[in-house]
Amino acid sequence: MQINPPFGYKEIVPLYKNNKVKLPAPGTVPEFCTQLNAIPISYTEFSVACRDYPLVFTTGDEGQTYAPVAVLGLGTGENLFLAKGAWDKNVYLPAYVRRYPFCMARVNLDNVEQADRLICVEKDFINTKGELMFNAEGKALPKWQPIEKLLEEFEADLERSREMSAILSDYALLEPFAMQAQPKTGDAMNLTGMYRVDEKKLEFLNASQHKNLIKKGVMGRIYAHLISLDNFSRLLDRKVEGAQAAK
Repeated sequence: MQINPPFGYKEIVPLYKNNKVKLPAPGTVPEFCTQLNAIPISYTEFSVACRDYPLVFTTGDEGQTYAPVAVLGLGTGENLFLAKGAWDKNVYLPAYVRRYPFCMARVNLDNVEQADRLICVEKDFINTKGELMFNAEGKALPKWQPIEKLLEEFEADLERSREMSAILSDYALLEPFAMQAQPKTGDAMNLTGMYRVDEKKLEFLNASQHKNLIKKGVMGRIYAHLISLDNFSRLLDRKVEGAQAAK
């Protein structure tokens, strides 16, 4: 059995009911958050994440598939929403971060991906001094119930994200774009590898395609995404303010 860990996780193992897990301290964030400038965002999160982050689409297989992400910084490995190891409490904290150190992972048996997902945890967090998630009878304890709900809802929401991204790609609505920023001091920044919806192409879709976008709730996400692009200027403001505070 091969378990593929999500981006940012080190080594994950299945969570057994007799495992004790050392949960992260409140307010702390995973180590990988300090080294990335974008994080996956799911379908439902668009309506809240668009208030704080630029939401764009990326591809890791030359356009065969796309995925939505929230942009966190203007440079490689730059997260402008972290301060002293904690996420800015005044902005929305993505579910990808909130679920850590747990996840629902894809499993391969004999090189065949299984339909069901397996609840896993970072191996480093299994500790005899940690907390049990289940009682002696194998029933979920109150501590585990909200975690399990988050994992299941987030995984289902990611599937809706994949469907949405596939529709946008099939309708040829995604176009590559880059962002350039020139601070008053310092070098110019150029952020590439991003895709956005070409709003002009929406009017050329046929009635059936328009109906499908509305029926599946994709149209609302499209405009949340387009509105969120204005947050690139807020990212630049964050970068400038951070540089000034560091002086």
